[in-house]
Amino acid sequence: MTEPLMRRLAGRGERLTVGALPWVAPVYRAMPQVAEVIEFPFAHGGLQFKARRSLAHQIEGRFEIAYICPNSLKSALLPFLASIPKRVGYLGEARIGLLTHRLKNPPKDTRPAMVAFYSALSGDTDIGEDRPQLQLKADDVDQALRDMGLQRGGYDVLAPGAEYGPAKRWPTAHYAELARQLDRPVVLLGSAKEAPLCEEIAASANAQTPGKCLNLAGTTTLTQAFAAIAAARSVISNDSGLMHVAAAFCVTQVALFGSSSPLHTPPLNANAAVLWLKTDPDYRPALDCAPCFERVCPLGHTRCLTDITPAMVLQSVARLRS
Repeated sequence: MTEPLMRRLAGRGERLTVGALPWVAPVYRAMPQVAEVIEFPFAHGGLQFKARRSLAHQIEGRFEIAYICPNSLKSALLPFLASIPKRVGYLGEARIGLLTHRLKNPPKDTRPAMVAFYSALSGDTDIGEDRPQLQLKADDVDQALRDMGLQRGGYDVLAPGAEYGPAKRWPTAHYAELARQLDRPVVLLGSAKEAPLCEEIAASANAQTPGKCLNLAGTTTLTQAFAAIAAARSVISNDSGLMHVAAAFCVTQVALFGSSSPLHTPPLNANAAVLWLKTDPDYRPALDCAPCFERVCPLGHTRCLTDITPAMVLQSVARLRS
């Protein structure tokens, strides 16, 4: 979702170096406008002041401007310690003294979609509706597909995980039923944490149709997962990082929303369909509780996702392909 910001900055002549944690660095390597990626040696959580100060000394004097996308204190600390002259970011988490150019953080109920939220850091007043774009070299995709035993367009991808929590995950039984009904082999993608979830889906689908599902969750690099998505016939997923990857490769996709909102983090893709019962005029009783943005359904039913049926997803896929 930060790619349109990168494109804007590069388009006006800025040379871009992106600092990112190792798990997200491949995303920026798939952006041709990014000249360099520095992988941060930071563990998840904690301020890790010494590590940030050490890296700050290494990069001091290299950069003129820092655009700080996350709203956290620690993300603004490194550019401050590195004495980068201009430090642009949103106000938040007591970091007013760390930023030289501060944007007001809009309330959550009026915050724009995240692509526009990040793009505003460029200072441009005309943001428009940028669509994120990722690119991989054709030879790299072909090699990754060979390594995974896949053929271009010969499979559909299911991405049933969502890091934030179960309130964003379509039921595994629904994914298994969908896998059984899709007319091509199915590849399951996700992180190592999501491997058991994917294995449950694969076992259920394969019990009826042996060999229907290939579970690659936790076994691929992020670059390999990108290649598998870019070459898929279609991608069906929850509101997740892989949903945005599919959108950035313009793959035919169906995105399933429950506790979160497609008004805030939509798949910006002309080939995407969004299923969100909140806006379905025929759905009763209406989902007055959505979007709740909670990790676990506060009401204990997760109707917003459970009542999206595999048949509804199949109909959306068929419409996109017609």
